[in-house]
Amino acid sequence: MSDMSSAAVRHLTVDAESAGQRLDNFLLRELKGAPKPLIYRIIRSGEVRVNKARARADTRLQPGDDVRLPPVRLSERADGAQAAVPAREFPVLYEDGWLLVVDKPAGIAVHGGSGVSFGVIEQLRQARPEAPLLELVHRLDRETSGVLLVAKRRSALKRLQDQFRERSTGKTYLALVRGVWPLARKVIDVPLHKYLLPGGQRRVRVTDARDPHGQRSISLVRVLGSVQPPAGWPADAPPMTLLAVTIKTGRTHQIRVHLAHAGHPIAGDDKYGDFEWNRLLARFGLTRMFLHAWQLSIRHPAQDHGLQLQAPLPAELADWGDVRRFL
Repeated sequence: MSDMSSAAVRHLTVDAESAGQRLDNFLLRELKGAPKPLIYRIIRSGEVRVNKARARADTRLQPGDDVRLPPVRLSERADGAQAAVPAREFPVLYEDGWLLVVDKPAGIAVHGGSGVSFGVIEQLRQARPEAPLLELVHRLDRETSGVLLVAKRRSALKRLQDQFRERSTGKTYLALVRGVWPLARKVIDVPLHKYLLPGGQRRVRVTDARDPHGQRSISLVRVLGSVQPPAGWPADAPPMTLLAVTIKTGRTHQIRVHLAHAGHPIAGDDKYGDFEWNRLLARFGLTRMFLHAWQLSIRHPAQDHGLQLQAPLPAELADWGDVRRFL
């Protein structure tokens, strides 16, 4: 494929690996280094054509489709921004010709956007320039660590995303929460509603079945045990429970909002947590949110056998109090 900076009309033919992909994602992959605002501008203006017709960003492409690209030049600023992405590999939990599974650290976004210039996927692409395709299968919150799936083929991406959509995957997180979780409470089936704060930050709240924008959200909770804090912990501070939470739906901030709504916020959660308790936790060494994508079960996208993936709890969480005895 020719360099984007050549500024000439080009036609791309959609191959079988790209079947079902959204137009905007197809262009982001093909026009490496192009800023997202540019991609969406040329789509909205009608300069991008699919089979000679205007198309929307969410148009699903089919094999054989002809995608016309207008003459486009990357600005120096865009080139510089692309070059500034550092190449970085992450601990590999599993890899073959179809998918890559990494252990994402806390504090790193999975992708750039919303004030973040780059994330895990951009750093992986820089570290593996020879890879024809690296695409996120799903997402994790910036402050959540653990199992993250990356597809290496378009067909693998589609099949894995189908599994997530059909809720046939098993996703289990470890969460440390305030208080004693009642053993009898094993299912949280409470719909969630996404909204934006005045500054544009994304938030989620619980709602009810009458809310037309509410999405059904189901979390299964298993108590692992009561966690004893480090030496010197105040006697009047609330107790803590370590939970294994399996989500049957993958809603934004689902576990964080469900557990907070139940009266047991996650330790260190700076959006939905107990801020006074968080300050106490930080004084005793817990300076991040205690939420970790621990286990994920999927079907291999090509060979159709089961894969059981697990990311070890990071040391900053495993070594806090007596957490390690539950692992």
